[in-house]
Amino acid sequence: MLDKSIPYYNVIMKRSAGIALPNYSLPEGYKFTWYTPNDEEKWAEIEAAVGEFENTKQGLAYFRTEYMPFLDELKRRLLFIQNKDGEEIGTITSWWNLTGEVRHPSIHWFAVKNEYQGLGLGKALVSECLNRLLLLEGDKDIYLHTQTWSYKAIGLYLKAGFEILEKESFGHYKNDYEKAMPILRSVLDV
Repeated sequence: MLDKSIPYYNVIMKRSAGIALPNYSLPEGYKFTWYTPNDEEKWAEIEAAVGEFENTKQGLAYFRTEYMPFLDELKRRLLFIQNKDGEEIGTITSWWNLTGEVRHPSIHWFAVKNEYQGLGLGKALVSECLNRLLLLEGDKDIYLHTQTWSYKAIGLYLKAGFEILEKESFGHYKNDYEKAMPILRSVLDV
């Protein structure tokens, strides 16, 4: 869940190539599944549930614009976690961003429904996503854009080998390091 009680600032993170990947497995009763056509509503539901969108309809509109043109890529890059009842309760995307003509592997849209947080599912999603990026993109630096509202995820990313970048960025993202760090220091051990 996003913590919208604190100010919003952009945070850029990078995981350098060549460092060992974390290896976290799913707890018993959960399984990974890859995107299949018509799973976009499930994705939008998860993202709306954690506060990334005001509602599922808004998330679905975003998904259709940004990701549907890449249907074949979605099938090998968009990961879900299902609970024992077959319900999708978490997601992450092993994607990329272009900075000019340079393609940067990146993590997009990481979320676990609130009632399933704290069970180790997020660690397993990030671990699987990093392994997928290594497979698809090679051993390269991996970037992500996040925000101060997602400080719990930032803590998880730090444990997975990411670092918060002071000046650098990628894609079209703004880096608010100077404004973000005092807030992050108040809620995380950074």
